[in-house]
Amino acid sequence: MNLRDHSKDFTDVNALWRRFLAGDTEAFDVLMTSHFRSLFQYGSKFSKDKEFVKDCIQDLFLILWEKRGNLNGDAQVRPYMMASLRRLMHRSITSKGWVGDESLEESDGTFEIEFSVEQTYIENETSLVRSEQLKQLLDELPRRQKEVIYLRYFQEMDRNQISEVMDITPQTVSNLLQIAIKQMKKHWKVLISTLLMIQWLL
Repeated sequence: MNLRDHSKDFTDVNALWRRFLAGDTEAFDVLMTSHFRSLFQYGSKFSKDKEFVKDCIQDLFLILWEKRGNLNGDAQVRPYMMASLRRLMHRSITSKGWVGDESLEESDGTFEIEFSVEQTYIENETSLVRSEQLKQLLDELPRRQKEVIYLRYFQEMDRNQISEVMDITPQTVSNLLQIAIKQMKKHWKVLISTLLMIQWLL
């Protein structure tokens, strides 16, 4: 049964996943094509080495193909792939001795959130200033808080999906979100107060 003759199966990620698990190479190709960009964006938050990120994604798809017979047919595809990429990158980084014995969960290393034209449509100078201020606030958060903000608001994942990706409990996800938002609100108020004071002095 060809995917091109069954458009519903072609667009249904869960059906596509099950076809891939059954050994359908066309379904596998569609999964790779449709998820590569989001995986690359996520992987790039952990490493600025673009070729390394691409290599990890390619390794991930090879591993998925090799182990397809043992994978869960009811998995939430995008969170599962992102969680798998996260673990694979950690193992690769650790094996190369780049971060010693620290894990991505324990390390407070790099996690960059960038605003692009695609992510934030900047209509005027005021919007640009606010976007830069927001990025500054995000950059000041610890890595795990930045990651949970990214998954929740940039990838639009729910608490359970984030829990799967980051391999933490849903309650920990809620705690991290609450702390991050509280910190951002606190610093945002200070930033606005400072700007108002500067304007008043001028």
